[in-house]
Amino acid sequence: METGNRQLQIKDIFSNRLLSCGRDTPLVDAVKLMRVDKVSAIFVTDNERIVGIWTESDSVKLNFENPTFSLTPIGALMASPVHDIRINKTLGEATIKFHQLGIRHLLVKDEDNQAIGAVSLSDIVRNQGLDHYLHFRSIADHFERKISVLKSDDCISVAINAMKEKRDTAVLVFNETLAEYGIITQRDIAYMVLNPDWRMVCWQLASYPMYSVTPEDSLFDAYRLMTAKSIRHLVVKDPKTELVIGLLALKNVLTEIETAYCSELEKVLAQRDVALQKSEKNLYLANRIIDASLDGIMITRCDGEIIQVNPAFSILTGYQDYEVLGQNPSLLSSGIHGAEYYEKMWIQLHDKGVWQGEICNRKKNGDVYVEWLTIIEIKEPYSEDVLYAAIFSDITERKNAEEKIARLAYFDELTSLPNRRLFHDRLSMALAGAHRDKQTLAVMFIDLDRFKEVNDSLGHSAGDQLLIQVSERIKKKLREGDTLARLGGDEFVILLTEVSDIDSVVEFANKILEQLSVPFELGEICVTATASIGAAIYPEDGLDSEALLKHADVAMYRSKEIGRNSFQLYRASMNARSLERLSMLSRFQSGLDNDEFELYFQPLQCLTSNRISSVECLLRWHDPNLGMISPAQFIPLAEELGLIIQLDKWVINRACEQMAFWRYQGVDIRRIAINVSAQHLCQGDLAMTVAHALNKHSLNGRYVELELTESSFISNLHDAKAELKKLKNLGVSIALDDFGTGYSALSYLTKLPIDILKIDASFIAKIPDEYGNSEIVSAVIAMAKALNLHVVAEGVEKPEQRQFLQKLGCHTLQGFLFCKPLAATNWINFYNCAKLTS
Repeated sequence: METGNRQLQIKDIFSNRLLSCGRDTPLVDAVKLMRVDKVSAIFVTDNERIVGIWTESDSVKLNFENPTFSLTPIGALMASPVHDIRINKTLGEATIKFHQLGIRHLLVKDEDNQAIGAVSLSDIVRNQGLDHYLHFRSIADHFERKISVLKSDDCISVAINAMKEKRDTAVLVFNETLAEYGIITQRDIAYMVLNPDWRMVCWQLASYPMYSVTPEDSLFDAYRLMTAKSIRHLVVKDPKTELVIGLLALKNVLTEIETAYCSELEKVLAQRDVALQKSEKNLYLANRIIDASLDGIMITRCDGEIIQVNPAFSILTGYQDYEVLGQNPSLLSSGIHGAEYYEKMWIQLHDKGVWQGEICNRKKNGDVYVEWLTIIEIKEPYSEDVLYAAIFSDITERKNAEEKIARLAYFDELTSLPNRRLFHDRLSMALAGAHRDKQTLAVMFIDLDRFKEVNDSLGHSAGDQLLIQVSERIKKKLREGDTLARLGGDEFVILLTEVSDIDSVVEFANKILEQLSVPFELGEICVTATASIGAAIYPEDGLDSEALLKHADVAMYRSKEIGRNSFQLYRASMNARSLERLSMLSRFQSGLDNDEFELYFQPLQCLTSNRISSVECLLRWHDPNLGMISPAQFIPLAEELGLIIQLDKWVINRACEQMAFWRYQGVDIRRIAINVSAQHLCQGDLAMTVAHALNKHSLNGRYVELELTESSFISNLHDAKAELKKLKNLGVSIALDDFGTGYSALSYLTKLPIDILKIDASFIAKIPDEYGNSEIVSAVIAMAKALNLHVVAEGVEKPEQRQFLQKLGCHTLQGFLFCKPLAATNWINFYNCAKLTS
């Protein structure tokens, strides 16, 4: 273990014969040099500087199928970097380095850092004087039992693949004819480079006969036999059967010597320096902690040389340890930070011994990422050497998430406009400025008319596209300093700063209405989206954000009430209407629960027989406090609250119940017509609702007519057609209501099972005097008759309208001229009178 009073050092055992070649040297020439010198490794140089190493074990990685592989420059096959050790280091230190790096060769350097030779793990083992230890170790526990045994006529490529996959240093070859075992080693594969023929059979390359030992023999016997015969492998045979049961390699023997040496070395180190043993334990624990850390860790010398990285470093950067050991951390530089940035870092590091902060670095694949980096200065005790530990984590996703969260906190995700929160901030600042400078500003509410109809008919993606296009058009009209925000849904709000007078606000609103009047292209469909706009002025209509927003909202609802597609400035009288609407909203659900709704009935007159042909049921709401409420007020509320389908089901059930009762009384009318919402048809259970009501009241489906608007079919013609077919199977008639006011795609009339066409009252009101409307009504009736559709004219109030329709051959009229909607009792009286007079 020791020479004199000192432990053996590298200079006592190393070989100063340093076999090397240039990196451009062909592989075949490098192997020739190794064969001449009988060595297992060759170092690779570049401008006289050693940059890599190639060993016999690397031969199994070669592609022997490539006819020119032997001419490959050794530089393309070498392992790099080359690990080295100083000549004055102890064998114990060298052994630890071998184990840590998992290698068997080290470059030896002198005090001037010049390469002067090499040392292998075998060199160290052979110089420990531990041969006697092998006397007490039998072969039984150390030979390899799972060794690949190939057939003699197997291709040599099979041997190469076996060694590569199992990382074996050799394979056995059995010749059945000779009943003999041979062996092929990594050195044999390496020497094949000199005469490559990967198609040759294994037996041509195998060495035989082989010397054998038994499991009971000692390792010393095996070591002595290998040394005497200059071989590195022995077969192990069962002493009873003489069958080969495994292979003993020189490395197995050396490993046992290494184990013994390490054990002895541990004892010596423990006896010589207990404190050093404690230090090693702490170092081990530190390394385990470093390896287990999820943060990347890199340790460098004071000159920047990287001496250690952990697995997390490789995961985060993409660089493996062998790619960065010996390199400078600058290989991670992103190039984003200038020299001044790093100068400040080093000044703080030298002053305080630590630096922390965000830094952008670059991964091996070129991706730039943000990391949170901590650098710690480590001064070794009893030494002037300084190390630096860099601990970092990739915070790119966190930074992106923070930016996204910050954006979501202040901006609308769909339109990228400021959201409610940011708008309130800007409005508060603008109010403070307006108050200070005695200026006027305006808050303007914009709500799209019938946006819900677009969403329900064309789908949410079309609705989203419409909102984006609306925001883009409005932004074009803004001045610098003004703000457009989206509060949610189809509600927008504008802050106009430095308003000169009221006329400028009105002019701006009219420009917005004009911009929105141009149709929007949503895919293949053009849609017109009007808006209702309301505005409140500071300081006349409010002194704070809450008051201005509230009053602008009230003015906007007033715009909707007077017919939409309009602009209203706030007036104090509007508050009463707003409070009325809120009161009605809170009463609606209560009205449903307390049965405050009632059906009214309006008869339809046949223009041929003048008799009542059918009746349409119309919904009314009798609120105990608010009195009679028009459907024009509460139907939009039902849609807004999501209660329209519930209301539909109530109407369908009550109408079927009433019709069944009239049939029982002998009332002779063909059908009762029920208005149904587009939402109910789109939901897909309308036919089920009707079927349930018919079964409940024992009513035949032919006595029921469902009235639907054209918007019901826009979103999904296929599903609408399927649902209508289910209704037709129940015997129900289908009427297309308000014809001419919607999309008016005439293809619906042929593709859908429609029985009745109802011309909207807005067309009937202007006949027979107005030429355009009269021609439209004439054309609609002619078309309907050609399609065998029953035609109903809605809103007939004048005798001349009746006469005009009768001449055109219209089948049925409905309107005040014949009868207004009546309560159930009054309607029966009207029916009986009409029956007597007909």
